[in-house]
Amino acid sequence: MSTESILKKSSITFLENYLNNASPTGYEAEGQKLWMEYIKPYVDTFITDTYGTAVGVINPEAPYKVVIEGHSDEIAWYVNYITDDGLVYVIRNGGSDHQIAPSKRVNIHTKNGVVKGVFGWPAIHTRNRDKEENPKISNIFIDLGCETKEQVEKMGVHVGCVITYPDEFMIMNENKFVCRAIDNRMGGFMIAEVARLLHENNIKLPFGLYITNSVQEEVGLRGAEMITQTIKPNVAIITDVCHDSTTPMIEKKIEGDTKIGRGPVVTYAPAVQNNLRELILNTAIEKGIPFQRLASSRVTGTDTDAFAYSNGGVASALISLPLRYMHTTVEMVHRDDVENVIKLIYETLLKIENEETFSYFK
Repeated sequence: MSTESILKKSSITFLENYLNNASPTGYEAEGQKLWMEYIKPYVDTFITDTYGTAVGVINPEAPYKVVIEGHSDEIAWYVNYITDDGLVYVIRNGGSDHQIAPSKRVNIHTKNGVVKGVFGWPAIHTRNRDKEENPKISNIFIDLGCETKEQVEKMGVHVGCVITYPDEFMIMNENKFVCRAIDNRMGGFMIAEVARLLHENNIKLPFGLYITNSVQEEVGLRGAEMITQTIKPNVAIITDVCHDSTTPMIEKKIEGDTKIGRGPVVTYAPAVQNNLRELILNTAIEKGIPFQRLASSRVTGTDTDAFAYSNGGVASALISLPLRYMHTTVEMVHRDDVENVIKLIYETLLKIENEETFSYFK
Protein backbone atom coordinates (compact mmCIF):
# COMPACT_ATOMS: atom_id res chain seq x y z
CA MET A 1 0.00 0.00 0.00
CA SER A 2 1.74 3.19 -1.15
CA THR A 3 1.49 6.26 1.07
CA GLU A 4 0.41 8.42 -1.88
CA SER A 5 -2.76 6.36 -2.35
CA ILE A 6 -4.17 6.72 1.16
CA LEU A 7 -6.13 9.99 1.26
CA LYS A 8 -8.80 10.42 -1.40
CA LYS A 9 -10.45 13.69 -2.38
CA SER A 10 -13.56 12.45 -0.57
CA SER A 11 -11.42 11.89 2.54
CA ILE A 12 -10.28 15.51 2.56
CA THR A 13 -13.85 16.72 2.01
CA PHE A 14 -14.97 14.76 5.07
CA LEU A 15 -12.00 16.00 7.10
CA GLU A 16 -12.85 19.62 6.29
CA ASN A 17 -16.52 19.20 7.23
CA TYR A 18 -15.61 17.28 10.38
CA LEU A 19 -13.07 19.85 11.58
CA ASN A 20 -15.22 22.86 10.75
CA ASN A 21 -18.11 21.50 12.82
CA ALA A 22 -17.93 22.59 16.47
CA SER A 23 -17.65 19.68 18.89
CA PRO A 24 -16.80 21.08 22.34
CA THR A 25 -16.31 18.79 25.30
CA GLY A 26 -19.73 17.64 26.50
CA TYR A 27 -21.39 18.62 23.21
CA GLU A 28 -19.80 16.22 20.74
CA ALA A 29 -22.97 14.63 19.33
CA GLU A 30 -23.26 16.58 16.06
CA GLY A 31 -19.66 15.80 15.18
CA GLN A 32 -20.19 12.17 16.12
CA LYS A 33 -23.13 11.97 13.71
CA LEU A 34 -20.91 13.24 10.86
CA TRP A 35 -18.24 10.69 11.78
CA MET A 36 -20.68 7.79 12.02
CA GLU A 37 -22.23 8.66 8.67
CA TYR A 38 -18.77 8.60 7.08
CA ILE A 39 -17.68 5.21 8.43
CA LYS A 40 -21.10 3.55 8.17
CA PRO A 41 -20.23 1.72 4.89
CA TYR A 42 -17.09 0.25 6.46
CA VAL A 43 -18.42 -1.27 9.70
CA ASP A 44 -20.97 -3.90 10.70
CA THR A 45 -22.64 -2.06 13.57
CA PHE A 46 -22.31 0.81 16.06
CA ILE A 47 -22.13 1.18 19.81
CA THR A 48 -22.96 4.53 21.42
CA ASP A 49 -23.12 5.36 25.10
CA THR A 50 -24.87 7.77 27.44
CA TYR A 51 -22.35 10.59 27.02
CA GLY A 52 -21.90 10.28 23.27
CA THR A 53 -18.87 8.11 22.55
CA ALA A 54 -19.34 6.38 19.18
CA VAL A 55 -17.83 3.03 18.17
CA GLY A 56 -17.94 1.44 14.73
CA VAL A 57 -17.59 -2.33 15.10
CA ILE A 58 -16.25 -4.88 12.61
CA ASN A 59 -16.87 -8.54 13.53
CA PRO A 60 -18.99 -7.78 16.63
CA GLU A 61 -19.39 -11.49 17.48
CA ALA A 62 -15.64 -12.13 17.84
CA PRO A 63 -14.54 -12.77 21.43
CA TYR A 64 -11.09 -11.15 21.01
CA LYS A 65 -11.45 -7.37 20.78
CA VAL A 66 -9.04 -4.76 19.44
CA VAL A 67 -9.68 -1.02 19.84
CA ILE A 68 -8.27 1.75 17.65
CA GLU A 69 -9.16 5.08 19.22
CA GLY A 70 -9.14 8.85 18.92
CA HIS A 71 -11.12 11.50 20.79
CA SER A 72 -13.81 13.72 19.32
CA ASP A 73 -13.96 16.74 21.63
CA GLU A 74 -12.30 20.13 21.29
CA ILE A 75 -11.41 22.65 23.97
CA ALA A 76 -13.90 25.45 24.57
CA TRP A 77 -15.13 28.02 27.07
CA TYR A 78 -18.24 28.33 29.25
CA VAL A 79 -20.20 31.52 29.93
CA ASN A 80 -19.53 32.03 33.63
CA TYR A 81 -20.73 35.55 34.46
CA ILE A 82 -22.64 38.29 32.62
CA THR A 83 -22.04 41.87 33.79
CA ASP A 84 -24.79 44.48 34.11
CA ASP A 85 -23.43 46.22 31.02
CA GLY A 86 -23.58 43.05 28.92
CA LEU A 87 -20.03 41.73 28.95
CA VAL A 88 -19.38 38.00 29.36
CA TYR A 89 -16.67 36.44 31.53
CA VAL A 90 -15.67 32.84 30.97
CA ILE A 91 -14.20 29.68 32.49
CA ARG A 92 -12.43 26.88 30.68
CA ASN A 93 -14.01 23.77 29.21
CA GLY A 94 -10.81 21.79 28.76
CA GLY A 95 -7.38 23.38 28.44
CA SER A 96 -8.31 26.59 26.62
CA ASP A 97 -5.48 29.11 26.35
CA HIS A 98 -6.27 32.52 27.82
CA GLN A 99 -3.27 34.10 26.11
CA ILE A 100 -4.63 33.60 22.59
CA ALA A 101 -8.13 34.86 23.41
CA PRO A 102 -7.87 38.67 23.01
CA SER A 103 -9.29 39.85 19.63
CA LYS A 104 -10.56 36.37 18.70
CA ARG A 105 -14.07 35.98 17.29
CA VAL A 106 -16.26 33.43 19.05
CA ASN A 107 -19.42 31.43 18.56
CA ILE A 108 -21.65 31.16 21.63
CA HIS A 109 -23.89 28.12 21.30
CA THR A 110 -27.46 28.70 22.50
CA LYS A 111 -30.81 26.97 22.08
CA ASN A 112 -31.62 29.68 19.53
CA GLY A 113 -28.48 28.93 17.50
CA VAL A 114 -25.05 30.53 17.38
CA VAL A 115 -24.56 34.03 18.76
CA LYS A 116 -21.47 35.88 17.54
CA GLY A 117 -19.11 37.67 19.88
CA VAL A 118 -15.50 38.85 20.22
CA PHE A 119 -12.92 38.67 22.97
CA GLY A 120 -12.32 42.38 23.52
CA TRP A 121 -9.02 43.83 24.71
CA PRO A 122 -7.84 47.36 25.61
CA ALA A 123 -6.15 49.20 22.74
CA ILE A 124 -2.36 49.39 22.89
CA HIS A 125 -2.62 53.17 23.30
CA THR A 126 -4.55 52.86 26.57
CA ARG A 127 -2.52 50.21 28.36
CA ASN A 128 -0.17 51.08 31.21
CA ARG A 129 3.24 51.43 29.60
CA ASP A 130 5.12 50.73 32.84
CA LYS A 131 3.55 47.34 33.44
CA GLU A 132 1.28 45.90 30.79
CA GLU A 133 -1.30 43.48 32.13
CA ASN A 134 -1.21 40.03 30.53
CA PRO A 135 -4.36 38.17 29.46
CA LYS A 136 -5.66 35.86 32.17
CA ILE A 137 -8.93 34.16 33.02
CA SER A 138 -9.93 37.00 35.34
CA ASN A 139 -9.58 39.77 32.75
CA ILE A 140 -10.52 38.34 29.35
CA PHE A 141 -14.11 39.05 28.37
CA ILE A 142 -16.50 38.65 25.45
CA ASP A 143 -18.37 41.57 23.89
CA LEU A 144 -21.62 40.69 22.09
CA GLY A 145 -22.38 44.25 21.05
CA CYS A 146 -24.95 44.50 23.85
CA GLU A 147 -25.38 47.31 26.35
CA THR A 148 -27.14 45.42 29.14
CA LYS A 149 -27.35 41.98 30.71
CA GLU A 150 -30.98 41.83 29.59
CA GLN A 151 -29.97 42.24 25.94
CA VAL A 152 -27.48 39.38 26.29
CA GLU A 153 -30.09 37.12 27.85
CA LYS A 154 -32.64 38.03 25.18
CA MET A 155 -30.23 36.60 22.61
CA GLY A 156 -30.40 33.26 24.44
CA VAL A 157 -27.01 33.55 26.13
CA HIS A 158 -26.89 32.40 29.75
CA VAL A 159 -24.43 30.99 32.25
CA GLY A 160 -23.36 27.55 31.05
CA CYS A 161 -23.53 28.25 27.30
CA VAL A 162 -20.50 26.78 25.59
CA ILE A 163 -18.21 28.92 23.43
CA THR A 164 -16.00 27.87 20.50
CA TYR A 165 -13.81 29.58 17.94
CA PRO A 166 -15.06 29.70 14.33
CA ASP A 167 -11.62 29.23 12.69
CA GLU A 168 -11.90 26.80 9.78
CA PHE A 169 -9.77 24.28 7.89
CA MET A 170 -7.15 25.30 5.38
CA ILE A 171 -4.23 23.68 3.59
CA MET A 172 -0.97 25.66 3.65
CA ASN A 173 1.94 25.11 1.27
CA GLU A 174 0.20 22.08 -0.26
CA ASN A 175 0.78 19.64 2.60
CA LYS A 176 0.12 21.34 5.96
CA PHE A 177 -3.36 20.92 7.42
CA VAL A 178 -4.30 23.85 9.67
CA CYS A 179 -7.38 24.25 11.88
CA ARG A 180 -8.62 24.45 15.45
CA ALA A 181 -9.59 21.04 16.88
CA ILE A 182 -7.03 18.99 14.96
CA ASP A 183 -6.44 17.88 18.57
CA ASN A 184 -7.91 15.40 18.19
CA ARG A 185 -10.53 15.17 15.49
CA MET A 186 -7.63 14.27 13.24
CA GLY A 187 -7.40 11.11 15.37
CA GLY A 188 -11.05 10.30 14.66
CA PHE A 189 -10.40 10.97 10.98
CA MET A 190 -7.33 8.70 10.90
CA ILE A 191 -9.07 5.72 12.50
CA ALA A 192 -12.01 6.22 10.12
CA GLU A 193 -9.56 6.04 7.22
CA VAL A 194 -8.16 2.78 8.63
CA ALA A 195 -11.71 1.36 8.58
CA ARG A 196 -12.14 2.54 4.99
CA LEU A 197 -8.88 0.93 3.86
CA LEU A 198 -9.71 -2.39 5.53
CA HIS A 199 -13.04 -2.39 3.70
CA GLU A 200 -11.68 -1.33 0.32
CA ASN A 201 -8.84 -3.87 0.48
CA ASN A 202 -11.25 -6.67 1.49
CA ILE A 203 -9.33 -7.44 4.66
CA LYS A 204 -10.99 -10.05 6.88
CA LEU A 205 -9.69 -9.62 10.41
CA PRO A 206 -9.69 -12.65 12.73
CA PHE A 207 -10.85 -10.52 15.70
CA GLY A 208 -13.38 -7.84 16.51
CA LEU A 209 -12.24 -4.32 15.67
CA TYR A 210 -13.73 -1.42 17.63
CA ILE A 211 -13.13 1.93 15.92
CA THR A 212 -13.69 4.18 18.91
CA ASN A 213 -14.27 7.94 18.88
CA SER A 214 -14.34 8.93 22.54
CA VAL A 215 -15.82 12.04 24.13
CA GLN A 216 -14.52 14.21 26.97
CA GLU A 217 -10.79 13.51 26.69
CA GLU A 218 -9.93 17.15 27.29
CA VAL A 219 -11.35 17.08 30.82
CA GLY A 220 -9.61 13.93 32.05
CA LEU A 221 -9.97 11.02 29.59
CA ARG A 222 -13.55 10.55 30.74
CA GLY A 223 -15.13 9.16 27.56
CA ALA A 224 -12.44 6.50 27.18
CA GLU A 225 -12.80 5.66 30.85
CA MET A 226 -16.48 4.93 30.26
CA ILE A 227 -16.39 3.12 26.91
CA THR A 228 -13.57 0.73 27.80
CA GLN A 229 -15.81 -0.72 30.50
CA THR A 230 -18.47 -1.32 27.82
CA ILE A 231 -16.17 -2.83 25.18
CA LYS A 232 -13.82 -4.70 27.54
CA PRO A 233 -11.08 -4.87 24.89
CA ASN A 234 -8.00 -7.09 24.83
CA VAL A 235 -5.86 -4.54 22.97
CA ALA A 236 -6.06 -0.78 22.43
CA ILE A 237 -4.08 1.35 19.99
CA ILE A 238 -4.64 5.03 20.71
CA THR A 239 -3.87 7.93 18.42
CA ASP A 240 -3.63 11.51 19.64
CA VAL A 241 -1.39 14.49 18.97
CA CYS A 242 1.96 15.41 20.49
CA HIS A 243 4.11 18.54 20.25
CA ASP A 244 6.39 19.54 17.44
CA SER A 245 9.25 20.67 19.68
CA THR A 246 11.26 22.40 16.95
CA THR A 247 9.34 25.69 16.87
CA PRO A 248 10.56 28.66 18.96
CA MET A 249 10.36 28.79 22.77
CA ILE A 250 10.09 25.03 23.32
CA GLU A 251 12.79 23.25 25.32
CA LYS A 252 13.74 19.92 23.75
CA LYS A 253 15.42 18.81 26.98
CA ILE A 254 11.93 18.81 28.50
CA GLU A 255 9.59 18.10 25.58
CA GLY A 256 11.81 15.72 23.55
CA ASP A 257 12.75 16.09 19.88
CA THR A 258 9.77 15.55 17.57
CA LYS A 259 8.86 17.38 14.38
CA ILE A 260 6.06 17.47 11.84
CA GLY A 261 6.97 15.67 8.63
CA ARG A 262 9.30 13.17 10.29
CA GLY A 263 6.65 10.52 10.86
CA PRO A 264 4.35 9.10 13.54
CA VAL A 265 5.57 9.32 17.14
CA VAL A 266 5.67 6.11 19.22
CA THR A 267 5.59 6.69 22.97
CA TYR A 268 7.48 4.94 25.77
CA ALA A 269 5.59 5.14 29.09
CA PRO A 270 4.45 2.82 31.91
CA ALA A 271 0.94 2.68 30.40
CA VAL A 272 2.35 1.52 27.06
CA GLN A 273 2.60 -2.28 26.89
CA ASN A 274 6.12 -3.08 25.74
CA ASN A 275 5.34 -6.05 23.50
CA LEU A 276 2.57 -4.19 21.70
CA ARG A 277 4.85 -1.17 21.25
CA GLU A 278 7.59 -3.40 19.81
CA LEU A 279 5.09 -4.93 17.39
CA ILE A 280 4.25 -1.41 16.19
CA LEU A 281 7.92 -0.44 15.85
CA ASN A 282 8.84 -3.66 14.04
CA THR A 283 5.92 -3.12 11.69
CA ALA A 284 7.10 0.42 10.93
CA ILE A 285 10.62 -0.81 10.19
CA GLU A 286 9.43 -3.70 8.04
CA LYS A 287 7.04 -1.53 6.02
CA GLY A 288 9.43 1.41 5.67
CA ILE A 289 7.19 3.79 7.62
CA PRO A 290 9.19 6.65 9.18
CA PHE A 291 8.71 7.08 12.92
CA GLN A 292 9.93 9.06 15.92
CA ARG A 293 10.23 8.15 19.58
CA LEU A 294 9.01 10.01 22.66
CA ALA A 295 9.16 9.27 26.38
CA SER A 296 6.39 10.22 28.82
CA SER A 297 6.99 10.42 32.55
CA ARG A 298 4.38 8.62 34.68
CA VAL A 299 1.39 9.23 32.36
CA THR A 300 0.91 9.85 28.65
CA GLY A 301 -1.89 12.36 29.28
CA THR A 302 -3.93 10.64 26.57
CA ASP A 303 -6.72 8.07 26.45
CA THR A 304 -3.96 5.43 26.45
CA ASP A 305 -3.91 5.75 30.24
CA ALA A 306 -7.66 5.16 30.55
CA PHE A 307 -7.59 2.02 28.40
CA ALA A 308 -4.36 0.58 29.85
CA TYR A 309 -5.51 0.67 33.46
CA SER A 310 -9.06 -0.58 32.86
CA ASN A 311 -10.61 -4.03 33.10
CA GLY A 312 -7.68 -5.53 34.98
CA GLY A 313 -5.21 -4.20 32.41
CA VAL A 314 -5.51 -3.83 28.63
CA ALA A 315 -2.45 -4.05 26.36
CA SER A 316 -2.28 -0.47 25.09
CA ALA A 317 -0.01 1.67 22.95
CA LEU A 318 0.09 5.23 21.65
CA ILE A 319 0.84 6.38 18.11
CA SER A 320 0.91 10.18 18.07
CA LEU A 321 0.67 12.75 15.32
CA PRO A 322 3.20 15.58 15.74
CA LEU A 323 1.46 18.94 15.81
CA ARG A 324 2.44 22.60 16.03
CA TYR A 325 0.65 25.17 18.22
CA MET A 326 -1.53 22.81 20.28
CA HIS A 327 -4.67 24.29 21.83
CA THR A 328 -4.57 27.30 19.53
CA THR A 329 -6.79 28.02 16.52
CA VAL A 330 -3.92 27.35 14.09
CA GLU A 331 -2.95 23.80 15.00
CA MET A 332 -0.79 22.44 12.17
CA VAL A 333 0.09 18.91 11.02
CA HIS A 334 1.85 17.46 7.98
CA ARG A 335 -0.18 15.46 5.47
CA ASP A 336 2.62 12.86 5.21
CA ASP A 337 2.42 12.21 8.96
CA VAL A 338 -1.38 11.84 8.78
CA GLU A 339 -1.01 9.26 6.01
CA ASN A 340 1.79 7.42 7.83
CA VAL A 341 -0.18 7.20 11.09
CA ILE A 342 -3.06 5.67 9.11
CA LYS A 343 -0.66 3.28 7.40
CA LEU A 344 1.07 2.28 10.65
CA ILE A 345 -2.21 1.50 12.43
CA TYR A 346 -3.48 -0.41 9.39
CA GLU A 347 -0.32 -2.48 9.01
CA THR A 348 -0.13 -3.18 12.75
CA LEU A 349 -3.69 -4.53 12.75
CA LEU A 350 -2.65 -7.00 10.05
CA LYS A 351 0.14 -8.25 12.37
CA ILE A 352 -1.98 -8.77 15.49
CA GLU A 353 -2.77 -12.45 15.92
CA ASN A 354 -6.12 -13.59 17.25
CA GLU A 355 -6.03 -14.31 21.01
CA GLU A 356 -2.55 -12.73 21.36
CA THR A 357 -1.99 -12.01 25.06
CA PHE A 358 1.17 -9.86 24.70
CA SER A 359 2.25 -11.53 27.94
CA TYR A 360 5.76 -10.99 29.29
CA PHE A 361 5.71 -14.52 30.73
CA LYS A 362 5.29 -16.84 27.78
